[in-house]
Amino acid sequence: MKAKVSKKCMAFLALLSAAATAVALTSCHQNNTSKTATSAASATATSDSATPESSAEEATSAASASKKLSESDITVNDTIENSVGGEHAVTADGESKTISNTLVTKTGDSNGDEADFYGENAAVFATNGGTLTLSDMVIKTDGAHANAVFSYGEGTTVNISDSYISTAGNCSGGLMTTGGGTMNAQNLTIETSGNSSAAIRSDRGGGTVNVTGGWYSTSGKGSPVIYSTADITVSDAELSSSASEGVVVEGKNSVTLNNVDLTADHNVHNSDKSDNYQAVMIYQSMSGDAAQGKSAFTMNGGTLSNQNGDVFFVNNTVTDISLSNATITNNGDGVFLRAAAAGWGNEGSNGGQVTLNADSQTINGDMVVDSVSNLNLYLKNSSTFTGAINSDGEAGEVYVEIEDGSTWTLTADSYITSLSCGTGAIDLNGHKLYVDGKEYTQGSASTGTAIEAVVSTSGGGAPGDMPGGDKPSGEPPEKPDGDKPSGEPPAKPDED
Repeated sequence: MKAKVSKKCMAFLALLSAAATAVALTSCHQNNTSKTATSAASATATSDSATPESSAEEATSAASASKKLSESDITVNDTIENSVGGEHAVTADGESKTISNTLVTKTGDSNGDEADFYGENAAVFATNGGTLTLSDMVIKTDGAHANAVFSYGEGTTVNISDSYISTAGNCSGGLMTTGGGTMNAQNLTIETSGNSSAAIRSDRGGGTVNVTGGWYSTSGKGSPVIYSTADITVSDAELSSSASEGVVVEGKNSVTLNNVDLTADHNVHNSDKSDNYQAVMIYQSMSGDAAQGKSAFTMNGGTLSNQNGDVFFVNNTVTDISLSNATITNNGDGVFLRAAAAGWGNEGSNGGQVTLNADSQTINGDMVVDSVSNLNLYLKNSSTFTGAINSDGEAGEVYVEIEDGSTWTLTADSYITSLSCGTGAIDLNGHKLYVDGKEYTQGSASTGTAIEAVVSTSGGGAPGDMPGGDKPSGEPPEKPDGDKPSGEPPAKPDED
């Protein structure tokens, strides 16, 4: 059991721990080596910011801060190192393995598909149906394409809890899942500082990722906290990005946030295909890394704080966005939702097709739907929407359905194509609402028809024989033996 100590004592112990680790590292062999390191004294840190606050928002922040681990919180009994490019420090290949209270360090570089799709150069790697259980770990990488923990292939499972992870190189995610693997994580702290280094990441072949508790942050360009080409669920955690989107969903995949606090400050572009900044981006890159089809973003409770640009941006895909009782704040200068064409896909058919379900949800901000995009907006269970839709005039098709007890208050003239609502659902607030070109009269009921989204399931056209439709059954894509394909795939906004 960890004992609480004073802040001065805790700081002193942390210095001792760092010194001991430094001594251990200087005597390490260059290849895989296991040895006993000086056990670091552990303490439960008491954060200065964790004092009780009067407001609900401050209380949420204090609760989230308590989830953050530091390296000194972990008792380390062993050290495993690897510095050879392409190799691993820990591997579970078709076997079951359990490791705890261990410092794992990985240096050395790799590149491209071998690392991103198949796990080359990852510090910790499970494959071929292996099961790897990790607890009370410190895992650190400093190299290009050096992911920290990697689960590859159907039947492969990684379970990791109560651990600290950091990556410093480019293209080096914290948790990485591909080829249909499974990743289960609980109470982690993950910090990445490289470019294209999502804290919770997946790539070709996807898989299933479940994260509960913890603190996950990124500071590099093109490094959202979550990059999903899988089905990813995060609950009771704090997520923060200081340069990139908070969440990106690509293709026929999903992200679900349950009682999560997400702060996103997207302020640096990683691609010239879009001029927009946003907290959540949902798109299809056509690189072949994600099957085409309907994606999903779901947020139940929690908070989303956007610091720059739009809250949601949807491009070149069909998606369902479901929001329930989440507190969403846009501190940027953009809109709540932008469904529009950008540089991905075929011009003229690369807009965003969105179904936005608001359930007991407050929405503040405008929505923009361009001429190659469409929107079905459903307000139910006392949801409120305060904002305008296509205030610059008619553009893409928009259907709005307002259940009794929910309301829409306009902040500017708005243009939609179809409307279903009761007599008291809309407050024009001094503005005009045009439905299919006709001015709406406040206090009148309306019955309209939803827009049918067209879901594409054609292939993405990239090498690797990954189909563009439904996710493949059976074995994951085989690792190629020949030369790597020439040329570069289409650019992504956040993953090189």
